[in-house]
Parts: sequence; C-alpha cells; structure tokens
Amino acid sequence: MELLSLLWKKHLLAIIRGVDPESSFRAACVLAEEGIDVMEVSLTGADALKVIGRIRTELGDQVTLGAGTVLTRAEADGARDAGAEFLVTPAMCEGATRGIELGMPTLVGALTPTEVWTASVAGATAVKIFPASVHGPSYIAGLREPFPRVPLIPVGGVRVDQAGAYLDAGAVAVGVGSPLIGDAADGGDPVALRERARRFRRALPHGEVLP
Repeated sequence: MELLSLLWKKHLLAIIRGVDPESSFRAACVLAEEGIDVMEVSLTGADALKVIGRIRTELGDQVTLGAGTVLTRAEADGARDAGAEFLVTPAMCEGATRGIELGMPTLVGALTPTEVWTASVAGATAVKIFPASVHGPSYIAGLREPFPRVPLIPVGGVRVDQAGAYLDAGAVAVGVGSPLIGDAADGGDPVALRERARRFRRALPHGEVLP
C-alpha cells in the first residue's frame, strides 16, 4: 500500500531512537506484534542503519519501514541502501531534497505556514509538523484552513490522550517517539512498551476512509 494511504488507515507512525541497537530492534518487533507496523528508525540512534537493515531482513513485509532525522544526501542514500522505504526529515534540508529526487516517499519537517508550503511544493509526501507540542492540536486545525490539501503529521511530544484530538483537527496521522517507545530502545522493559502500544492503538480509529 502506498505510504500516504497507509498513514490515513493506520493513523500512527512509531519513532524508534535508542542507544542500544539490540533493544531498538526488539522494540520494533514488539510494535509489529501489537499491530503498529509503520515505523521509522531515527538516524540519531546507535547503529541506526544496521538496525534498519536488521528490521528489513528479519521482519520483511510485516512492517513499513523508514529512516528518520535524515539531514544530508549521504544519509538519504545510506538509508535507502539499508532498506528504508521512506524518509523523514526535521526540516526542508538536503536529505529531504535527495529523498524526493530518489522518488522515495518523504515526510518533510516544518512548523510555520511558509515552511509547510515550501515543503509541499518541493514534493513532500506529507508535511511533518514539528515540534507539535509547541502549539498543540489547535495549530493543526489552523493550518488546515489555508492548506486543506496538504497532508499534515504532527510529531514531537504527542501524548496518547492527545492523539485523537490531533486527528480530529485534521492530521493524517501522528508520529510518536518517547510517549510510545519510552526507554524500550535503550534497554527498558518491553512489557511496558507493549502496554503503551496497546493504549495508543485503543486511542486511535482504524480503517478510516480516504478523503
């Protein structure tokens, strides 16, 4: 399934960033087991490209896998070669430009209206509103008025009790790191991760019809 359609259906993009590669991989396995199967591995995590490669090899098509915090052209190329299917950036940077050049689905980070429009016309698959916690769900609703056809994905500090409000405000999906992953990618309790995953799943609708 095409990435944007999948995000409209799933409403959740998990963000894995860890200091322990083995724990990062295990976190991905737990998420997949709990039905959270659209995920990115941040390149700021330890041995991130190796983690991406291992997830791709061992989980295969069980997950839709991306690379996050992609800043440079080299990082975009490396993520693609490791097995990432899509890229996520914090800004309209060289990594975003390269991802678009490669024809990879690319979620480009922005915050202001000017940045949102710049990312959209550059070819972003969707615009990642980051950090979303600065303004909250009402800001997404505000952006939807001038940009009704630009897919928006709030990322950064999205709590489980806010996820539904972001979707109601017009977001395609929410991107969630620490509130979902916690310390699981750093060697923390995978059982606690499983419970957080279930709470997020319960908080979100599923199977929404595309607009």
